[in-house]
Amino acid sequence: MEVEVRAEAKDKRINRMVAISVVILSVFTGICNIKDGNIVQAMEQAQADAVDAWSQYQATRTKLHLAQDSRAMLAAVTQGTPSPIARTAIVRLNGEIARYQAETPGLARKAKAYRQHYDALNIHDDQFDASEALIAIAISLAAVAALCEIMGLLFASWAFGALGLFMSLCGFAGWSFHPAMLSNFLG
Repeated sequence: MEVEVRAEAKDKRINRMVAISVVILSVFTGICNIKDGNIVQAMEQAQADAVDAWSQYQATRTKLHLAQDSRAMLAAVTQGTPSPIARTAIVRLNGEIARYQAETPGLARKAKAYRQHYDALNIHDDQFDASEALIAIAISLAAVAALCEIMGLLFASWAFGALGLFMSLCGFAGWSFHPAMLSNFLG
């Protein structure tokens, strides 16, 4: 009878430890999912801004080429002394060409900055993705540990959970630690 009580007490102890582990990891995962969702929204905005900036850059470059071609055609048509209307058009085209040439480097820098912002956010998104995967593994191992009553599995669960918590902490703190091997394998 005494042996059964001790075994039953042992079962409850590992089950309590598993339950506490699962609750902590689940709550932390929920909080991380909120942060990761916000990061994904910011990534989508940065991507949209980059696309818009590149579109504006391309449109400006197209207008530049059209203005240059129009000026060249006008000069070719007038050959020699252009009329006052042609001179006015050439002056206007020269102004547009100068403006477009001045705008395009800034637009390119703006588009590249949006892309860099997206890439920086993507590192943190990868951190939260890795955290979620590691914590899911930890919860699964904890469940098996409770069913099989094997403390070693619970310790393995804690190890995966600790790695998951570390990855989340990197994401929250803005640290640049990146799970490159895992991202490359899964990406």
